[in-house]
Parts: sequence; C-alpha cells; structure tokens
Amino acid sequence: MKKTGKSLALLLICLILASACMFCANLIQRDFGKVQIIDGEIPTDAGVLTYKLYKPDNATADAKAPAVLLLHGYQNDHETCAAYAIELSRRGAVVLCLDEYGHGLSTAGLLNRGFVNKKVSTNFGNEEEIQKIGSTERYRLMMNFSNLSFFDERYTKDEAGHEITDSSCGGSTAYGYLASLDYVDETRMAVSGHSMGTWSSWSVAADYCDAVNSKGESIAPKAVVLQCGELFRDSAYDSSKIRFNNVLLLQAKYDEFSYFRDYQLNVTDELLKTPLRYDFLGTTPEKAAWNTTYGNFADGTARRMELLNTNHRLTTHNRSGLAAALAWFDEALGLPKAVDYTSLNALNKEYLVLAAMLLILLSLFPLMDLLLATPLFASAAQTLPPKPSKKPGFVGVLLTILLSGLSFPFMTQLGHALLPLPEKIFRMTVGNGFLSWYLLLILIMLITAGIAKARKTSKVTNERFSFGVFLLSLLLAAVLMLYMYGVNFAYYKLFDLDLRFIWPFFRPFNSIRIGQFFIYLPVYALFYYLNNTKIMRDMRTASVYKPGVSGFLMTWLRNFLLMAGGVILITLLEYIPFFMGIGPGADVLFGSTFGGPFMSILILFVPQVLFFSVLCTYCYRKTGRAYTGAFLAAMLACWIVTGGSSFL
Repeated sequence: MKKTGKSLALLLICLILASACMFCANLIQRDFGKVQIIDGEIPTDAGVLTYKLYKPDNATADAKAPAVLLLHGYQNDHETCAAYAIELSRRGAVVLCLDEYGHGLSTAGLLNRGFVNKKVSTNFGNEEEIQKIGSTERYRLMMNFSNLSFFDERYTKDEAGHEITDSSCGGSTAYGYLASLDYVDETRMAVSGHSMGTWSSWSVAADYCDAVNSKGESIAPKAVVLQCGELFRDSAYDSSKIRFNNVLLLQAKYDEFSYFRDYQLNVTDELLKTPLRYDFLGTTPEKAAWNTTYGNFADGTARRMELLNTNHRLTTHNRSGLAAALAWFDEALGLPKAVDYTSLNALNKEYLVLAAMLLILLSLFPLMDLLLATPLFASAAQTLPPKPSKKPGFVGVLLTILLSGLSFPFMTQLGHALLPLPEKIFRMTVGNGFLSWYLLLILIMLITAGIAKARKTSKVTNERFSFGVFLLSLLLAAVLMLYMYGVNFAYYKLFDLDLRFIWPFFRPFNSIRIGQFFIYLPVYALFYYLNNTKIMRDMRTASVYKPGVSGFLMTWLRNFLLMAGGVILITLLEYIPFFMGIGPGADVLFGSTFGGPFMSILILFVPQVLFFSVLCTYCYRKTGRAYTGAFLAAMLACWIVTGGSSFL
C-alpha cells in the first residue's frame, strides 16, 4: 500500500506539473491574451488543408494589420513555425501557419505537388544536364522537390504527361485565404518558409507577383524570408514576368542538405564568390558578404544572406536568424507594435512544452507500477530468469552496434524512396525509410538466432513462455499507450498544443494517420520485440539482478549502448567531419545520396532511443520479461512516425 501511494503521488505530481507547463506555454503563444488562436480548414479539390492562425488584438476590420504566411519544412507541421508566429503576432502581424500537402492534419497528400520523370543534379538554371528517372512515384517526387511549378516547361513537364502542379504545397491557396480576411491589409503581406517550405515560399511569391486587389493595388508578398533555402538562376523561369520582393536568405553553416549549400561540402566565404550567390545579392564577387543588405526595400530589390552558426533543423528557432527575420519583416511591412527584435518569448514556450512532454513520459513509470499492483495485471510481473551461465561475448556487442549504425544511411534512404512498397498502403515517406531499416535488422536477428540455435551456442534463458503473460503484457502496453495519447489529446484540445520540442513527436491522429499507425505497427512491434529479447534477455548481465538505483543504472547504460550505439556511431561519423570543415560524414564517405533527411533526423532519433532504453530497462526489471517494454516502445515509435511524418 505504501509503495502504491508513492506511485500515485508521483503520477499526480507529473500530471499537475505537466499541465501547468502547458498552461503557461499557451499563455505565451497567445501573448497573455493579446493574440487569438484560431484553428481552421481550407477545402480544396485535393483535400482539406488545415492551419493555425494567430490574430493579434490590434487587427480589426477598421484597422487592418499586415500578415505573414508561414510554411514548414519536410516532415514538420504548422507548429514548427511557432517561433516566427509567436514573435510576429506579438508585434502586431496576423500569421497563418499552414499544414502543407501531406503534413499535419491536412488530408491532401504530398503527391498533389506533382512530379516529372526527370531530375537535375545542380541548381536550376545552370544549363545543367537533365537526367531521366523512373522507379516509385515517391522517388520521382523527392527528386523534384527543387523543381518549382513556375519554372520553364523543360523542367516542369515530361513526355508521359506528368508535371509539377503545385510546388507551393497548398501555400498559394492559403495566401489567397489569408488575403481575404477582413482584418488583414492585403497590400502588406509576406511569406516565409523553412527547408521544403522555402520552395513553397518561392512558389507563392511567383504565383502572386502580379496579383492585385479590387482596387488595383498589388497584393504580392512584400518580403520573402527563406530559412535554409535553395537559390536558382533567372534562366530557370521567365524573369521578365516574375519578380521577387525583398528576399532574405538565412543560411545554416552546418546544413546537412547539399542543395541548401549549392552542392558544396561546406558553407564558407568561397560560396559568396559564385555567380549564383553574388547575382542573388545583386553585387560583384568582391563586394559580396554575409550579413549585409544590398538593394533597397522601396523597389523590392533588397537582398541579404544571414550566416547562422547552426544546422538545418535548428534554424527555425535560431535567435540570430529570428531577430534578422523580424527586422526584415518590419522594414518591408511596418509591424504595428514596436518590440525589440532580440526580445524573444517563443523559445520559452518550446522549453515549457518539452518539460511537459518529459513529465508525461516520466509518468508512465508510476502508472505502470500502479497497474501492476491491480489484480488484472499482477501476473504480468514475473520473476527474472536465473542468472546467465556466461557473459555475452564482446564480438556480438560490437557487431550489433556496427550493423545497426552502418546500415542506417543506406537502408533508410532505400526505403524512403526506392523500396517497391504499395504506395497506396504504405503512405508514410520517412516511415518507409525506417520500415526498410527495421526489416533488414529483423532479418539479421532472425538469421543470427537461427545460426546460434543450430550450433547450440545460444544462451539458455530458462524463461518459460506463457501465452497468457504475453497477451497481458501486450494489453498493459496498450493501456499505457492509450493513457499517453489521451493526455496528449486533452492538451491539444485545451491548449492548442501537443507534446513535442519544436518538431512533431506526439501528434494527434486524423483518420489517415490512425490507419497508417496500424499498418506500420506490426513491423515496429516485431523489431522491438526481437531487439528487446536479444538485448534484455539473451545478452543480459548480472547487473540486471542488482537492486536499487545502481543496479538500474548499470543495466540501463549497457542496454543504451546496445540500442543506441549504432545511431550514435553514425551521428559521430556525420558531424565530426562536418565541424572539422571536411564536410558531412555521409556525403564524404558514401556520397550526397545518403546524406540529408535521415542524417539530419538523427538529432531527433537519438533522444528517442535514449528514452526507449530507459523505458525498456525499467519494464524488464519490473516484469521479468521483454514484452511490455518492447510493445510500448514500438507503439510510441510508430506513433511518432505515423503521427508526424509526411504521407503521399
């Protein structure tokens, strides 16, 4: 009774503190009542586009405010734009953050962007060779992310009848909607995007470059802010008809994506000496410089490249970049409220939501203890098997780490684009990358287990399998998952926020995403079950039997090394050469094909595996079996991917 009382108290403390964090985060995003948050939908022929709108109290039909459209990057959603939205709205601008095609809760898939059966390997307009491509639709789509619908037809159409239809990914539709709001000054609007959203931003600006309202006044974006964007030459499109006003490029020094550093290995001052860069600035190679404004805002020729000491994903919340962007918007639009550019509240919201997420994840542990104390789940807690007769071999540990790490860039990229999965069933793009990697690791684990059994070298666990315990453990994991989803859903409804840190982690499902969750879950469950069985059971050491905190830490540290050693290895291989000035490790060692999305995603994936290693270690020591931890980790991992990844 005393033990369950402590567990209940810890559970309640976690819930109370997490709720307080979310409440405060909500106050910040609403500027303490001065900004109204509106969630809405824009119906289109392709499906529904969802958005989050920030409306400051100064924006009225009688006193119209300037407005900014924010467009997120690949694998993100509207909430990734929160830093810009919060800071712009507290300075008096109306801000619409869109869930682009295939992202967030929008139902219009990413394929609505369009694709062609060809690609280029350098920046568009450089008279590059155009190569024909085939394979899956998602491969052709991804090879054409740089290909924009306002480019010349030699790029945007092919002989098979395919074309790039809407490279704004719904952004142009959202811009028109934003301009139609009666409290928006449609003559003072701008657009900004990150990564994939920069291509969308270029496309919105091109679509509206000569648009006028009923009075004949221009409603073209007066500024375009690119957060890690790609440049292209004027020869890629009809520059006599299309022009872009006041463009700011935020350049990440350590950008993992080759096209955002002009296919060079590093971002250095030498990049300024290329025609692509100094022509963009409208100057000469000798005068081109970072963090310097060229041209002027009055005629729309202002250009600037701000060099940020950060990587691709962190650009969205980089303080220097955000301050530079706010100054740029103010110069172009005239923001109604005078707030210093370096006065930034948005990051506090992110830290509060991060704290809430960690607290709710922590609450899973006392909740599991309480459930195991009930008559229904009591038998899910079994005694640990007897101590192993010998220690696991060092070679096996090393091979586990090397195989998982070195296969990561290859298998994730293969599954991401080329693995011939039925695309109407397996619709998650990054999800397919992880699916491919997991399938390879499952195959390796099954083969090695079979060889060990044939040679009679497998460790005897003396663990008696019980189907009843197995099902009960699965049910326990499902209850914990439902608790986690329920709390997250409640926060989403109460505070218009979900559990994350900048990027999508635990997103509410819509009908498309819940279906994808159950499609991918069997593979995730099999992988985590086999992986947990191998690490927690077959490779266990005497530390698992040692009671108390020291026993847990010794067990967890080893489990973490086995579970995360491979991805930590590949992370070090990627970033150590990059920070040394050699270039991204994947690009240098394997070629740029294997750099980019899955290497940049390591910044999100490693912390996930860290938590899963803690969770699975705790579950194994509590239940004596690998089942509960494995299935709960599988559900959480599958939720992260199918709730937040883009879909076709």
